[in-house]
Amino acid sequence: MADQANDHPTGILGQGLRDGLQLKPIRYQWAYDLYNQAVANTWFPNEVQLVRDLADFEKLTDDEKHALKTVISYLNPNELLINKSLAFGIYPYINAAEAHIYLSKQMWEEANHFMTFEYIIETFPFDREEIYAAGFGKPSLAAKANFQNKHLYPMLEGNVDITTTEGKKDFVRSLVAYNIVLEGIWFYSGFMVGMSFRQRNLLRNIGSLLDWITRDENLHLTFGINLLLTIMDENEDLQTAEFAEEIRGLILEAVELEKAYNEDMLPKGILGLNAEYVNQYVMYMTDRRLEELGFEPEYNVSNPAKWMAAANDTLELVNFFESTNTSYEVNGGK
Repeated sequence: MADQANDHPTGILGQGLRDGLQLKPIRYQWAYDLYNQAVANTWFPNEVQLVRDLADFEKLTDDEKHALKTVISYLNPNELLINKSLAFGIYPYINAAEAHIYLSKQMWEEANHFMTFEYIIETFPFDREEIYAAGFGKPSLAAKANFQNKHLYPMLEGNVDITTTEGKKDFVRSLVAYNIVLEGIWFYSGFMVGMSFRQRNLLRNIGSLLDWITRDENLHLTFGINLLLTIMDENEDLQTAEFAEEIRGLILEAVELEKAYNEDMLPKGILGLNAEYVNQYVMYMTDRRLEELGFEPEYNVSNPAKWMAAANDTLELVNFFESTNTSYEVNGGK
């Protein structure tokens, strides 16, 4: 039997195998609602047949094929990196049962996304080594990898001491790097390129798979931002202007890395799409992420890919350092 005193901790952060083993009473309704919504969203990649897309692939130019391969080569392994970040860097530091069951479903979804890209790789006439090597050796990709290593390794190594202010800051930095940057900006850049072919009536079924992945990612972002805001609300020692500026700077640094990467991915552009177009979308999405955390927008650009609107605007505004996160609750009217 779990120790009753340990099973009702005061905040969402905590360590110990015997913490948070009771679901009721639910302390974070947003986490429980997100779990139920994630279960309702369950899907499997082989529900979509790719025969028509195979024929479409033969119509693509070499540059278009390169763009598609680069997107897949980046998203595929990073889905498992996200899974490791959740398993080793988030789950052990959260002690609410309702958050744990959501994270368990998210980890399954990341595995399902990985297998979706495996399904595409195995179906199309792709050379697996070529796919994994796409972009390899380019400084822009190495710079993104270095950013990930710097900010994700503290959580992956499992040596974050969340009983200290600096340890909590390390946790928040890692959470922002994986959830806001990797999932919320870098992934969406790739989704947009992959889904752009559908605007020309090409690769429509891959577009459907990316739709489903994006639907999952919207929930991942909602959970991550709720978690960030809850941690900030429950830990006054983190509520400083200096730390706020550091988090904002971390996000903006990642944007510059993504812009350079997109210039490598689309050196000559493809029909209806070039690096400048994709980077404007990245800047637009970054402003959305900044606003969702309560920051002022940085770039103030319009959305060049309005057909991606359903994937963009999923959350309401909450102040990162002052307000609670009730407006993020899914089905909050229950």
